[in-house]
Amino acid sequence: MQLAVAGGIEKVRAIIADDERLLRDQLIGCLREVWPELELVAQARNGQEAVDLVAQFKPDVVFLDIRMPGLTGIEAAAQIIQMDFGADRCPPEIVFVTAFDQYAVQAFERGAVDYVLKPAQPERLRLTVARLQQRLGQDTQAIRPHLQALLFQLRSQSTSNDKALRWIQAGVGSTIQMVPIDEVLFFISDEKYTRVQSANITGLIRTSIRELAETLDPQRFWQIHRSTVVNVGAIASVDRDDRGRQMVRLRDWPETLEVSRTFSGLFKAM
Repeated sequence: MQLAVAGGIEKVRAIIADDERLLRDQLIGCLREVWPELELVAQARNGQEAVDLVAQFKPDVVFLDIRMPGLTGIEAAAQIIQMDFGADRCPPEIVFVTAFDQYAVQAFERGAVDYVLKPAQPERLRLTVARLQQRLGQDTQAIRPHLQALLFQLRSQSTSNDKALRWIQAGVGSTIQMVPIDEVLFFISDEKYTRVQSANITGLIRTSIRELAETLDPQRFWQIHRSTVVNVGAIASVDRDDRGRQMVRLRDWPETLEVSRTFSGLFKAM
């Protein structure tokens, strides 16, 4: 957790990710004007670089361009907030940077820390800085689920259903079974394999949950845990157990699935 001090936050460290160098430089110039104490520790040219640099430097704030090659800002943010930063640190605050106002408005209204429209303007950036300084002095673990829900919604809007996965080739004993994606109840992984569960078939694949999440239709399959993706249409209810954990109960299937704290915001309205 960051330390709150009079007049702001002590030793706040940031990473900026944008594939356009001139726009990175323009944002840096504005930040130096409105937040001179901010320490810029690294710059990323794409989403994957941003993820790698966050893992290396563990900054307090990440400014992510939404549209970047490789991983988009949305995809990079989804990976960043799932990282293990240790017991004494929260995931970094995320600020989306975009030239596309429709994304910005959606992000802001759904509870992201803030957004910055390109090119950044000092007057607007001051509001972002004020919000960041206020939140960096708090325990922000509680807002992670809301950000996860936001990322899910944005990814849903930007993913083409035509490119979504339609069939799974799963190993069942010594055979390969073709499992229609519509029939899959859930995917759950261990360190080596991912289990594919339908009403009639239990199969195994080597594809990770993270890779699956990028190819499944996000309006039909929700990631509810680092190791679990569930078919939304198969959900009967979401209950809390005696430890306060959200547990997904499925239609016509006895097994329950745990919802991790990171993803609990998906079911906030239920």
